[in-house]
Amino acid sequence: MSLMEKEPLLTTDEAIEYLRISKATCLKLIHKGDIKAVRVGKGWRIFQSELYRFLEGSRANGARPQP
Repeated sequence: MSLMEKEPLLTTDEAIEYLRISKATCLKLIHKGDIKAVRVGKGWRIFQSELYRFLEGSRANGARPQP
């Protein structure tokens, strides 16, 4: 069974709803490499575990994601 079959793959709209950030902020975080994402057509897809990793990293550093 592949990783994609085991783990949800989110669109940017789903990710921004989950993180409660703007689309511009989400795209900035992707382009900076803070959130790893895969380009699919004109959009991006993000593994749900990547959002958990990003949030854990922010919490561990005592910082909040900047808009």
